[in-house]
Amino acid sequence: MFECPASGICQLDLPRIVLAIGALGTAAYGVVDASKGFWGGISNRGFGDIKAVVSQFIPASSGGGSALSLTSVLATLRANWLNGMALADQKSIAKALIKLNLNEDSAGKMAATTGVNANVLKDVARKLPIGTKLEQNETDAYGRFDLLLSAVLDQGYQRGDQRYRNSAKLLAVPVAVGLALLGAWAISTNFTTSEILRAIAGGLLATPLAPVAKDLASAIQEGTKLAQAWKK
Repeated sequence: MFECPASGICQLDLPRIVLAIGALGTAAYGVVDASKGFWGGISNRGFGDIKAVVSQFIPASSGGGSALSLTSVLATLRANWLNGMALADQKSIAKALIKLNLNEDSAGKMAATTGVNANVLKDVARKLPIGTKLEQNETDAYGRFDLLLSAVLDQGYQRGDQRYRNSAKLLAVPVAVGLALLGAWAISTNFTTSEILRAIAGGLLATPLAPVAKDLASAIQEGTKLAQAWKK
């Protein structure tokens, strides 16, 4: 990676360095992702936002008319989250499970969360299981409840996904630094302070560079060719 001409001034092979740093970042992400094998690892990050949202709709101690308890619903949603199911599918399942728990006992809690009329939503909850036709005001209230439920769930899942992604990136940084130091130590006969600093710098750059390493290396190569052409 370093070329030292007769003048004694070393020139950096920037494209190769960028690609190496990018590969280090990819390896660090791989190590972080492997933590999922230990009780979910990094994937557990973000689910707290989803749990907080879902818990607003389903009582902790569900009544006899509830299809599933809050514990069962959260266990199902957590399994989907850890398995990396598409967010749209996860939200659809969460929405369906919450609606299954809509009954006269839970209607008040759900109405308070979405801002719809509690008495009307209770009437809807009573009529839906037996197939009784809804009045116009009940249909409107149920439609409003459906839209607001989707909005609240979307907020929870988006916040959770953002928290998970940011946490994974943050954790990848010390992992990349550790891998860089380990690599520098493995190939060095005299582990100097200068090598340690270079390894740390490479590790810190690895995570942000990983997604764009190839493009950046190509750009540097093309820029070098252009500079050489100007000198001729």
